[in-house]
Amino acid sequence: MHGYSVQERGPEPIATITRYCGEVAELVVLCAPDGSAAGELPKSEVHHADTPLHLAFSCYVFDRRGRLLTTRRALTKLTWPGVLTNTCCGHPGPGESMRDAITRRLGQELRLTVQGLDLVLPTFRYRAVMADGTVENELCPVYRAIAEDEAEPDPDPSEVHEAAWVPWRQYADSALADPASVSPWSAIQVAELDALGPDPLTWPAGAPGQLPAAATP
Repeated sequence: MHGYSVQERGPEPIATITRYCGEVAELVVLCAPDGSAAGELPKSEVHHADTPLHLAFSCYVFDRRGRLLTTRRALTKLTWPGVLTNTCCGHPGPGESMRDAITRRLGQELRLTVQGLDLVLPTFRYRAVMADGTVENELCPVYRAIAEDEAEPDPDPSEVHEAAWVPWRQYADSALADPASVSPWSAIQVAELDALGPDPLTWPAGAPGQLPAAATP
């Protein structure tokens, strides 16, 4: 396993933001049960005991050897701090495409660029509850990306505690045997991804037409 510790970083790319009560706030797209957009809220107000359904994404970045870039969430994160998970998750802003949002978050969290980005689970949705009652409730399409050759992550310590390249089979087998060893969303996603085939580099692409309407601004 090749691990990477966090280091100090310079200014980050600007996310999808707006002015809210005099302060800059990142906005999250709220969703109706049918997957259409139903408003927006500052990210800081979304996650609580009654978290509304909202739009997100989950990305699994692989290298050409088929290794997955895993991350451990920062210890200061509101939801599932310190938990092992897939490469990157996030929320597209209002009017922001999934591709742009994933590219943005990979740059912000890991300073990583990718050569390919494919939709693999367009209809994924989950709800999970932390021990303290905080809820995640997301329409969360899943994407596979291929890292540029020799790409190495540079984690943002406010987002990622550590990152490591591991064989996909190792991560998948661990998550399948002990779902609690990874984030709740990744545990469910791994079971669905594993059904697509043993080689993550050859998983079939999902149909963009199956994305929730909120994901196709």
